[in-house]
Amino acid sequence: MTLVLAVVAGALIGLSLGALGGGGSILAVPVLVYLLGQSPAQATTGSLVVVGITALIGAVAAGRAGHVMLDRGVVFGLVAVGGAVLGANASARVDEDVLLVAFAALMLLVGALMAVRQLRHGRQGPQHAARPTLDDPIITFSPTFACACPRALKVLVTATLVGLLTGFLGVGGGFLVVPALLLGLALPLSYAAGTSLVVIAITSATALAVRAGVGSAPDWGAVLVLTLASALAAVAGARIAHRADTRHLSGAFTVLVLAVAAYTATRAVPALV
Repeated sequence: MTLVLAVVAGALIGLSLGALGGGGSILAVPVLVYLLGQSPAQATTGSLVVVGITALIGAVAAGRAGHVMLDRGVVFGLVAVGGAVLGANASARVDEDVLLVAFAALMLLVGALMAVRQLRHGRQGPQHAARPTLDDPIITFSPTFACACPRALKVLVTATLVGLLTGFLGVGGGFLVVPALLLGLALPLSYAAGTSLVVIAITSATALAVRAGVGSAPDWGAVLVLTLASALAAVAGARIAHRADTRHLSGAFTVLVLAVAAYTATRAVPALV
């Protein structure tokens, strides 16, 4: 029964990551804690494996479909590395009950943001963007130095927050990456979703490297089953994003995230008090 739950949960995580560029990865920690019996510390470490590998495979699938701007994803991911290191180090010093309460609060925020985005897209209708062309760079050094500093600051702050959340709570942070790529790097939504997977893969790998050897290791068997199911579903999700309007899928995942957030909060808050 545990194996079946891991497969189903992994499929939901991967489908969301591949099709939407985020949202589903935040389910990995509650799944590992409440369905697979891991401690919060083990779950946030195991989640990095699930999210990182799934994002990498999803990014490859999205790239083949032409929905990844690799150079921008790599740059954003490298900027986020510092935050990932800080977050991973901080996580090892926080009580596990506090970790779960923080995670529940984050899930509620993510669910609310997904709901707002879903409502906005519902009013605008489906959009099918052409492949973007390179706009004016944020920073140039030749022939003279120039800086679009407001955009640069927006990217720096958002990338650092993404890294911190990834390192601290083991989440991908796609709900932050996608808007940052939309606003800071001027990518259309379909390309922002695919490119965000590159960022998530980089920050997850960084945070996992920092956490290696710190604290108790998760049950790698359960983590690998969850990862395999998630990775396979991410490939399917990337194909769905390329061929279909994902608004209905986004709405379903919004409801799921809010439900899991409420459940996590009812379990975590009493334990803290």
